[in-house]
Amino acid sequence: MKKSLFLITLIFISLNLNSAPQDKIPEVHTDEWKAMNASKQETFEWFQDAKYGMFIHWGLYSIPAGVWNGVKTHDMENRGPTISEWIQYKAHIPREEYAQLATNFNPILFDADAIAELAMAAGMKYLVITAKHHDGFALYDSAVSEFDVMDATPFKRDIIAELHEACKKADIEFGIYYSHNIDWADGSDGRTEEYRNKGWTLEFNRPIDFGANTWDPSPNTFEEYLENKAYPQVKELMRQYPNMKLLWYDMPWRMDAEQSWNFYKIVYDIQPQILINHRIGNGFGDYSIPGDNKIPENLDEMIKPWETVGTFNNSWGFNGYDQDWKSPTEILYWLIEIVSKGGNYMLNIGPTGLGGVPVESIHNLNTVGEWLKINGEAIYGTQKWTTFKEGPTNINMGGTRAREVDGFNAEFSTEDFWFTHKKNTLFAISLATPSDSVVIKSFAQSIGEIQSVEILGYGVVDYKQTKAGLSVKIPNSFEAELGYVIEVKF
Repeated sequence: MKKSLFLITLIFISLNLNSAPQDKIPEVHTDEWKAMNASKQETFEWFQDAKYGMFIHWGLYSIPAGVWNGVKTHDMENRGPTISEWIQYKAHIPREEYAQLATNFNPILFDADAIAELAMAAGMKYLVITAKHHDGFALYDSAVSEFDVMDATPFKRDIIAELHEACKKADIEFGIYYSHNIDWADGSDGRTEEYRNKGWTLEFNRPIDFGANTWDPSPNTFEEYLENKAYPQVKELMRQYPNMKLLWYDMPWRMDAEQSWNFYKIVYDIQPQILINHRIGNGFGDYSIPGDNKIPENLDEMIKPWETVGTFNNSWGFNGYDQDWKSPTEILYWLIEIVSKGGNYMLNIGPTGLGGVPVESIHNLNTVGEWLKINGEAIYGTQKWTTFKEGPTNINMGGTRAREVDGFNAEFSTEDFWFTHKKNTLFAISLATPSDSVVIKSFAQSIGEIQSVEILGYGVVDYKQTKAGLSVKIPNSFEAELGYVIEVKF
């Protein structure tokens, strides 16, 4: 019984990993934060028009690829998530032993231009990469730590600099991920002992030591880590890579308000246009993340602009044995469901230890990109409408673990439509193979008189608007394997 309860608790923690709490007004520096946040209006407008981006999790963890000493992360002791970038935490690998991976990090297949071009071909408008993940290893040349790609590896190329430049050439906006609270190399024990002494045992539905290096903590204090590594590295990133749009912090629950504020102000003082996600902690985020692989159900809780982040399979870093790839149809479902609800979708790829992008990711991204070339007008620059969807198919995406367990087996009906709009135009998006005619109930006469109806990529089609809905004739010559968009003008 105790073992079952323990497993249930772990599943609960996994399902709620990084889920979004209600965004709250900061308790300190409130007026300063509000003024800084308000000054970013131009970036907010870009963000809410862009809709679709690429996330990249890459680092030393791509070498073991989910297996340590012959044991898969899914077969290891029940502590922490099974995602491959958490392998050091999952296997309790000592810092010195894990650091030896750097001597084998020589990703000769890495091609920044090819990745930026892949994002562009996929229809993505921005790219965010892990400059430093929880293991503490930096993918750029850091002056304050030798645990980076230039000093610790034979590769000796600044990966962040190369991608930053490649995105500029491809007209892809650039951003970085930085693990500010968790650093298994230099973050001490993440203040867990300090919090226990204060009587704090649970935060964000997690044990207070969750994510902290308690098996081999660095000898310094957490405050020394912040002052000597984390704050200086964020300053370096801001100075070395100008004109960025996004900064992605992660897992803040042991940060106090002053520390979160410092991470916000450091960025603002150097690149004031950058939007910062809510995982900075303590309410200082400019935009919200509902959770990993999670689509919000209650949109009233999303009081800030928001973005869902998703994996291509069930891991963020490369996992050599996970072949559960999202199909083009599933990717489109996530994108359309999210955009119809007013959010952005940032889909992750995990390059291999040699720097190559898995072929499944390349193929499926390109397939979605071809669909967006025809139908992107219904995605980019749109807003959510009064109704986001009609039809019988409803899928609850409750997080990474839920997606892994339940899979994706939806069969979309010709009655399923998602809606977006811009100015005097409404879009009805279908993921089904078109039938001879369809009826869109939400476009009945009550919404106003329709002036024209066309199918994107085909042209004007016959229609009839009644009290029951909009009946659209689908031409026999029209084919759409991955779905289509009906554009309605008023």
